[in-house]
Amino acid sequence: MSTRAPAVEARQLVKTYPGGVTALRGMDLTVTAGTVFGLLGPNGAGKSTTVKILTTLARPDSGTASVAGHDVLAHPDRVRRAIGVVAQKSGADPVATGRENLLLQGRLYGMRGAAVQRRADELLERFTLADAGKRLVKGYSGGMLRRLDVALGLMHRPEVLFLDEPTTGLDPEARTAMWDEISRLAGDEGLTIVLTTHYLEEADRLAERIAIVDRGRIVVEGTPDELKGELRGDAVHVELRAEAGPEAVTALAGLPGVHEAVAEGRRVSVRAEDGAAAVPVLLAALERAGATVAAATVARPSLDDVYLRYAGRRFQDAESEGAATAPEPALAGGAR
Repeated sequence: MSTRAPAVEARQLVKTYPGGVTALRGMDLTVTAGTVFGLLGPNGAGKSTTVKILTTLARPDSGTASVAGHDVLAHPDRVRRAIGVVAQKSGADPVATGRENLLLQGRLYGMRGAAVQRRADELLERFTLADAGKRLVKGYSGGMLRRLDVALGLMHRPEVLFLDEPTTGLDPEARTAMWDEISRLAGDEGLTIVLTTHYLEEADRLAERIAIVDRGRIVVEGTPDELKGELRGDAVHVELRAEAGPEAVTALAGLPGVHEAVAEGRRVSVRAEDGAAAVPVLLAALERAGATVAAATVARPSLDDVYLRYAGRRFQDAESEGAATAPEPALAGGAR
C-alpha cells in the first residue's frame, strides 16, 4: 500500500440541484498522489458534479473536500493554482491561435517573459501541435482541439489534473490517440490525474484505481484487476425472445456451479465456474421454465460485470436511464 499523502479527499459530499435532482448522496473519495484515478459511471451518475466541487466551480450542500492539501471551501484560490482542468467542453478561444491560447493561459497564472514562451512551445511540441500552433483554433479537428485542451490544463504545471470525459465525441482513432497521450502524461509528469469517464474500456486501460459511481454514490472501489478478479469464473449472458420473469432467475439459482443470476429485460446473466460447460445446463433449465432462448455468450469478467454486481443493473441500461432523466450539469468552460 502506498504511503503517499492523498492528493484529493472528499467526505460525505451532498449536492442537490434546483428541481430536486440529487446528484451526490454522500460521496466519499480518496486519491493517492501520483496516480491515475478513474471515476467510472453512466451519464448522470454524479461524476461531473464531483469534479465541479473539487475544482471550486460548485459548492456542496454538505460535506468536506480538499485538493493538494487545500480545503476547497476555505481556500478556493489555492486549489485553483494547484490544479489543471480539462472540461467536457473546450474553453479555448476559437478565434485565437493555439499558441496564443497557451500564452494567455500561462499569463493568467502569473507566468511571464521567456518562461511562458518556452512552456507554450514545449507543450505544442509535446502534443504534436507545433505546426498548428499558428493556426486559428476554429480550424482544428476534434482530436487536435482535445490535445490543446490538455495542454492548456498543463500550462502552469499543476499538481492535480482533472480530465472530465476527455474523449467524449471523438472518433475511435482520435480516442485511441488521446489514451496514448494520457498514458504518457501519467508516466512522464508523475501527476495526479482524476479521470471521469463513462467508457468502460477507457477506465480499464488508463486508471490505476477506479471507483464505480452510481446514483451519486461510490458503490465499489479498487484496481480494475482486483474488481474483475472478485468475479471468479465466467460471465454467461443469455438473450431471451421475451422479457425474463422472476421464474427465469428461480430456475437458474439452484443449479450447481452457477452464481449471482440476474434478469434485466430480455437478458439473464449469471456467474459460472465453467461457462462453456454451464451453457447447455442453463438453456435446459430456462426451457423448462418456459423461456425461449435467442442467444448465449460466455466471456471473462469485465467492468460491465462488476457494475452489474454492485449496481444491480447493466452499465448500458444505466446509461439509457441517465439519458432519459434530467442530467447533472456538465463541467464546461476551460482550464482557466
